Amino acid sequence: MTAPNIATPTKEERLAFVKNEWKCQHNCEICGRCHVLKNRSEEEVFADYVEGKKTYLEIVLEMRK
Repeated sequence: MTAPNIATPTKEERLAFVKNEWKCQHNCEICGRCHVLKNRSEEEVFADYVEGKKTYLEIVLEMRK
């Protein structure tokens, strides 16, 4: 699913997207999301996106560095 841009959706809609995309799958051996998030919550990692300060893609690219 494509992330909502930061201009039109509400803060709540962006937060709902992040929570849905990064929710725990309860299968750590296959999933790996916790490893990617470095054991931080998705809300913490994507806070600037939720607040409309950065795009979702900007944050994902920062995570890959």
